[in-house]
Amino acid sequence: MKHSSDILLTALAPAIWGSTYLVTTQMLPAGYPVTLAVLRALPAGLLLLALTRCLPPRAWLGRTFLLGALNFAVFWSLLFVAAYRLPGGVAATLGSLQALMVIVMARGWLGTRIRAGAVAAAIAGVFGVAMLLLGPEAGLDPVGIAAGLGGAASMAAGTVLSRKWQPPVSALSFTAWQLTAGGLLLVPVALLFEPALPELTPLNFAGLVWLGLIGAGLTYWLWFRGLSRLEPGAASMLGMMSPVTAVALGWLWLGQALTPLQMVGAVIVLGSVWMGQVANRPSAALPGLDLAPAVSRQR
Repeated sequence: MKHSSDILLTALAPAIWGSTYLVTTQMLPAGYPVTLAVLRALPAGLLLLALTRCLPPRAWLGRTFLLGALNFAVFWSLLFVAAYRLPGGVAATLGSLQALMVIVMARGWLGTRIRAGAVAAAIAGVFGVAMLLLGPEAGLDPVGIAAGLGGAASMAAGTVLSRKWQPPVSALSFTAWQLTAGGLLLVPVALLFEPALPELTPLNFAGLVWLGLIGAGLTYWLWFRGLSRLEPGAASMLGMMSPVTAVALGWLWLGQALTPLQMVGAVIVLGSVWMGQVANRPSAALPGLDLAPAVSRQR
């Protein structure tokens, strides 16, 4: 029961992240992606720091800023580059490769066994996302593809290292450290490469509050909490809930049509998420299904 509640709470994070596209396009000014990323991460991180009253010790500063870069600064920057240069479906499909990357990185950094069921679930999820989001207008811009793959790799590395490096503090404090570090790293990028924001409207403020307090503060606390309790491969599969939520919100809120192919894709994605949880349970490992022998975890 406890394991199931951990899965459900962790799955809430990517499910809420699926609202990012709707909120960004309908409630925020266009053309300021890095500045908006700063406003999403930094205020939430500072607020959580004030609530927890726990600053990272000097020994953790390097790790904190590296994780803040991987999970936020680099990931969000490359995500926006991919979104601008590729159709949304292509960018999201490239992002879904993160689950496969996590499996490989967890093998190298955590000694986690590569299980055939986990690999099959991740591959099925990629195909499901492609069916859900890809359209005939899909293009293959090289820079956009590189950004999409780089963003997926950045988040995958951040996911695995967040599991490997567990500080002796609460998940809320760990979230505060990373959000603040990621926001600080994005500040000079925003100042150098983007114009000043226009005067914000009440609708803009509402969108920023949602993306900051809910879409960053709450969700990343749930995410890092889950990473401390679930296998990285299992957690990464939950990330595929995000495109499903995005499509569902587009259908419910914006009246966007759903094709039979998209419906099948959504079913495949949800099935792959379930399969990923089963395959990545430690008790689910069978010797005949391991693609690589286990190695002892480095301490």
